[in-house]
Amino acid sequence: MPIAAHSRRRCYAAHRLMNPAVSTLRAILNPRSVAVIGASGDPAKFGGRVMHFLVKHGYRGRIVPVHPTATDVLGIPAVPQLTAAGEPVDVCLLALPAAHLAAALEDCGRADARGAVVITADFAETGAEGAARQDELLQIARRHNLRLIGPNCLGYINPHLNLALTSSVALATEPMPRGAIGLASQSGSLMASLISHAQDLGAGFSVAATVGNQADVELCDLVEYFIADEATRAICLYVEGLRDGKRFLDLAQQARAAGKPILAVKAGRSAAGQQVTQSHTASLAGSHAVWEAACRDHAVILLDDPEALIYCADFLIRFGAPAVSTIAVMSPSGGTVAVTGDRVIAAGLTLAEPGATTATELQKLLPPGRTINPLDVGGLPRSSGLDSALTAYELFACDPAVGAILIAVATTPQLEDKVRQWGAAALAGKKPTAILLTPGTLVDGARAALKDIRCPYTNRLDDALRVLRAAVDYGEALRHPPPPAQASVIAAAVQAHAAKLADGRLTEPETKALLRACGIGTTNDMLAHTAEDAIAQAQRIAYPVVLKGVCRDLVHKSEAGAVRLDIHDAEALRTAWRDIADGISAHLPGATIDGCVVQPMIRGGVELIVGCRWDAQFGAVVVVGSGGVLVEILNDVQMAVAPVSAAHAQRLIQRLRIAPILAGARGRPAADIAALADTIARLSELAAALGPRLTELDINPLLVREAGRGAIALDGRATLTL
Repeated sequence: MPIAAHSRRRCYAAHRLMNPAVSTLRAILNPRSVAVIGASGDPAKFGGRVMHFLVKHGYRGRIVPVHPTATDVLGIPAVPQLTAAGEPVDVCLLALPAAHLAAALEDCGRADARGAVVITADFAETGAEGAARQDELLQIARRHNLRLIGPNCLGYINPHLNLALTSSVALATEPMPRGAIGLASQSGSLMASLISHAQDLGAGFSVAATVGNQADVELCDLVEYFIADEATRAICLYVEGLRDGKRFLDLAQQARAAGKPILAVKAGRSAAGQQVTQSHTASLAGSHAVWEAACRDHAVILLDDPEALIYCADFLIRFGAPAVSTIAVMSPSGGTVAVTGDRVIAAGLTLAEPGATTATELQKLLPPGRTINPLDVGGLPRSSGLDSALTAYELFACDPAVGAILIAVATTPQLEDKVRQWGAAALAGKKPTAILLTPGTLVDGARAALKDIRCPYTNRLDDALRVLRAAVDYGEALRHPPPPAQASVIAAAVQAHAAKLADGRLTEPETKALLRACGIGTTNDMLAHTAEDAIAQAQRIAYPVVLKGVCRDLVHKSEAGAVRLDIHDAEALRTAWRDIADGISAHLPGATIDGCVVQPMIRGGVELIVGCRWDAQFGAVVVVGSGGVLVEILNDVQMAVAPVSAAHAQRLIQRLRIAPILAGARGRPAADIAALADTIARLSELAAALGPRLTELDINPLLVREAGRGAIALDGRATLTL
């Protein structure tokens, strides 16, 4: 029998807590004692604000204020330094100017504290001098076996302990929202706003923590802790940059196994955003396209709105992922349900086709002529309106053809009662249900009713669509994990071949030789050093032929006019040779031209680009897309972290806009998709085997021929580095 989800989480958590690093973080984030170094009774100061929050929210553990002269702070006995506190404390918060932090952290280490939180800024995010100061703190922490959170962070909260170890003003008025969301953020202000947003939604946190510059404790450490933590059922992240993308993906796999969704907002999608992340927390943003691909393949829900994080996480905690990827829409307003149904389709979601039994029963409830999905449940007699509205919902909820339900609530008679019973039925039945309330005060009573029973809702249609998209995508990712790549059988051959190559740009012949080393088919090229040599080679190959210039400094041959196709005789070849030489010289004055390659002219097939890159955060990445000279214009590209299996490569191919052409649309012959997938998988193995030495490699175009005839690299370029 399958293990229940909560039992699986408990077993997994018990195993993970054996990890010493996780156990240490558990002690720090669930402390029995805290010290505030730089404590004050003045709430205008950072140390004073932290002390006020500890007292205000009723932290259950021991509090040790550290102040050089005061005998008490807010009536709590103070000590001049932590070593005078007697028993060691679990965690210290340091609210001091940067110049005093090193000495204070040494004192924490000598007092056998297990962790320290540094909220002070002006470290690595400001440049080299700040980075040196940050490294000094890290060395002190390591010397004393003390975990360091920050610097340049805002601390954390643990609502289950009534602990607010933070200087965030969000804790001044709001009670701490207690729940099952684990939040890790690289922005302190964003954490504060999400705490407030959770309070508005009726959601809550197991722990909400900021990591700042990640000198020691980083986002991945908190993700690992949340996976092990029984109080956490969903993990929310605000990410500016990771130290180790591979570790993050490994943890994402573990979170999937533990039944805990990870939801993330990633900053740095644009060049401007990347500059901000660099100056904010000294983080390298990495490629956002790679982020999207990595998250999709590892069941990480990537969102573009921080507020949507909390709503989506709470939704998945309450309902889980839908069993099928279809949506039923209902509303007590015909106009509202029509608009909402249109928006569902526009968002790329699929309207469910309810089963025959559901349709028959709904037709009994409603006036003739109404559609079944989207469903208008308005205009019913008051005597039966409540029961009919609930029955309609329950029919959708019991239909296996319906994955999730969207209820768009407009003003209607018996509004609060209808909404309350819909919410209660949703929570009881566990069919994922997004409840959308129209803006304005007229539905405040309905909002209060849903808050009272802790049922998620939203006031914005965009948010409702986001949460349904997230839930559907998460369900798909759980049901269809990427097939794992097999152990490489080509790594040794590829590494041996690459060891003979000099660093820098490779020529086309060098690139193709590297491709052949991993079993990828290429054209049978011949390098000619003179026009007459090229003519002799063309005669051996047989006309028509292709002539391409070979120049190590030339990146795009087409821009320099260095490619001539469909050459039928010697005179045309001589002319092409002169034109290519003149074109390269004009495009790159002074560049060395090694000659030209002569290739057979191959017709038919579909041109694609297949390539690989080294990404700063996730390592080797493989790319496939519509190819030829239009690759950058069409922007029809899919990618994945390498290595990938051929089966995984098939999924990438199916997501391309050109996929119908490959499958044989409009009478075209189907392309050899199996050969294309094999090429992608082999190139991904090559990229993984060479690691950071292979900066990039492009096969453009890769000609995919008719089914059964294979795929062949017509051109290629690569760059190697030390």
